[in-house]
Amino acid sequence: MNEAERQRLAEESGLLPEEIRRIEEGLGRSPNAAELALFSVLWSEHCSYKNSKRELRKLPTQGPGVLVKAGEENAGALDIGDGWAVIFKIESHNHPSAVEPFQGAATGVGGILRDIYTMGARPICFLDSLRLGEIRGEDPTAQRNRRLLRGIVGGIAHYGNCVGIPTVGGELVFDPSYNGNPLVNVFCAGVVRHDRIQKGAAVGVGNPVFVAGSLTGRDGLKGAAFASRLLGADSREDRPAVQVGDPFMGKILMEACLELFAHRELVVGVQDMGAAGIGCSTSETAARAGTGMAIDLDRVHLREPGMDAAEILLSESQERMLLILQKGREREAEEVFAKWGVPFRQIGTVSGDGLLRYRKNGKVAAELPARLLTEDAPVYEREAKISRASADGAPAARALSLPECLEPWVRLASHPSLASKEWVWRQYDWMVGIGTVMGPGAADAAVLRVFLDGKIKYLAATVDGNARYAALDPYEGGRAAVAEAVRNLSASGARPLGITDNLNFGDPYRPEAFGELRAAVEGIAEACRAFELPVTGGNVSLYNESPSGSILPTPVVAAVGQIDRKEGITPMGFRREGDLLLLLGGWGQGLSGSIYAWDLLGWRRGPAPA
Repeated sequence: MNEAERQRLAEESGLLPEEIRRIEEGLGRSPNAAELALFSVLWSEHCSYKNSKRELRKLPTQGPGVLVKAGEENAGALDIGDGWAVIFKIESHNHPSAVEPFQGAATGVGGILRDIYTMGARPICFLDSLRLGEIRGEDPTAQRNRRLLRGIVGGIAHYGNCVGIPTVGGELVFDPSYNGNPLVNVFCAGVVRHDRIQKGAAVGVGNPVFVAGSLTGRDGLKGAAFASRLLGADSREDRPAVQVGDPFMGKILMEACLELFAHRELVVGVQDMGAAGIGCSTSETAARAGTGMAIDLDRVHLREPGMDAAEILLSESQERMLLILQKGREREAEEVFAKWGVPFRQIGTVSGDGLLRYRKNGKVAAELPARLLTEDAPVYEREAKISRASADGAPAARALSLPECLEPWVRLASHPSLASKEWVWRQYDWMVGIGTVMGPGAADAAVLRVFLDGKIKYLAATVDGNARYAALDPYEGGRAAVAEAVRNLSASGARPLGITDNLNFGDPYRPEAFGELRAAVEGIAEACRAFELPVTGGNVSLYNESPSGSILPTPVVAAVGQIDRKEGITPMGFRREGDLLLLLGGWGQGLSGSIYAWDLLGWRRGPAPA
């Protein structure tokens, strides 16, 4: 293939010309159309983390309670005693929510839910971290942001309420930088016995490979590739790339899978079909085990006629699961899924040669090494430029008289980022499952009661981030996100166990944006080492830029803790008249980074609070 041909294929696929050359070298030939489509998605930032993987290696992932490390499986696992583990993770659905807010947010909830029960865990709660543009006023931008907000909140409520898992907390922040590019980060946690944690590896040559759940259609095609490029004026044309959720199928698929996992050693490998669908789930499970697969695409249940091989492989139709079963025990699995009314069909077998062979109409549609799609994807280190807002001229703190305080206090109290969010969380069923001890607004972190083998354990969870601090100094912003999460857990009576992070940044090809990502990761890593907390996994969301500009650098940290005794649970409301109010800690070094300075004074400079 000559350079002109490589350039043409690169433009069609969204890959780089040097990546086309790398594919040719890995295959020993030029890729066909279906193979190129697989690489275009599996080598996208959303799937391969090719622009962020080097930075993520700086995060501490080890610890005495770590049972499953970051990157090993769909989510991390931490010990909570008595043979039980908490499984948790946070992920984003930013770009889909920008063009189709209801379904974008709803399928974000469904996707993180599958990541948790794929590990064998019973999900116990959701939290969400939302950021949108200016909603005040009657100009077209504010009106659009209000529509986005209604759609996003409605989508989260719809999916979470339907599957019967409480949404117990979160955060909602507004800033003009999110005009056109809202952030929707969703956290989920679950619990499982140590010896019941499921793995996502296609082990056992000859073992059958099944698909369970919804039929495969053209919805969500190349959604991962859509998430790995900038939003533009034509992004509404990407609406077909947004998945469509079915929470009722999501509920019965979850229950069927959890029942199946109770059959010891029946399931040898399982993988959620999220980004890139069958193509991603088959390649990831095979690569983890060092095996291959022979897949017959004609056996996939289709929702639409005439789908070609690439469409079947890359469809992101929701509520689907890939299962590798112990050969000879297929009948047991068929009975479980028939009981729940969930479609279930074998589509292939595990092979021992490390190759993925996808057949369509009796012919090989694609044949390639599993590792080439996953482990051997390119990893880059982009140019980084660290720029921090100057400290010169930062607003100085000064004593204000009571009358001087009143007017800005009222303005702050009515600021959308600070005003009551009850109108949002009252749409969520946060009491379903009767495990919520401290729900939205009751404590600095959500607190849940879980019954495990006759014992009661109390878990706490929170999600935090401050993009204003990160904009002034991304390193301090990363540290501050971890510190705030830890404070919220401890203020609720919990001992922090570990964190998961969602890194929302701009175009990694812009040195300033990549520099923000690098500095924030280094800040998160330093804070986690100081608190002796492992990072169990998370999500990177880049290319968060719209025609109006880049978002503020937004590192979001979700943390999980444990409370040993019920008496240790601490609410945040005033309790009794006459109780003392104490201020612990220093005053800091001024007002920079505060909403008062940022929005009331219009001052977006100065040192970030340390």
